[in-house]
Amino acid sequence: MNEIKQLINAINEFRDERGWKPHHNPKDLAISLSIEAAELLEDFQWKSSEEAVEQNMENIKEEIADVFIYGLMLCSELDLDVETIVKDKIKKNGLKYPVSNS
Repeated sequence: MNEIKQLINAINEFRDERGWKPHHNPKDLAISLSIEAAELLEDFQWKSSEEAVEQNMENIKEEIADVFIYGLMLCSELDLDVETIVKDKIKKNGLKYPVSNS
């Protein structure tokens, strides 16, 4: 089993032990992901990037983790293979934004 699937299994086990699965439908997971991304932005609000990182690194790590957790849970709920969809998106972005020859 690859590391991403192991991570998703650990997240789902944590969720299931607490009986939270009924609340983790695609809509609510997408909303939660957006909220956590906004909380990450709060760490940078009104500061330079350098100040934010220096002052808020611990919380930044926690908010990034929350974003990834909800993203992975959403992939699990929608039966999406994380590695495949990321690689497909990189390929699509490569076509949309080709490397300049200049």
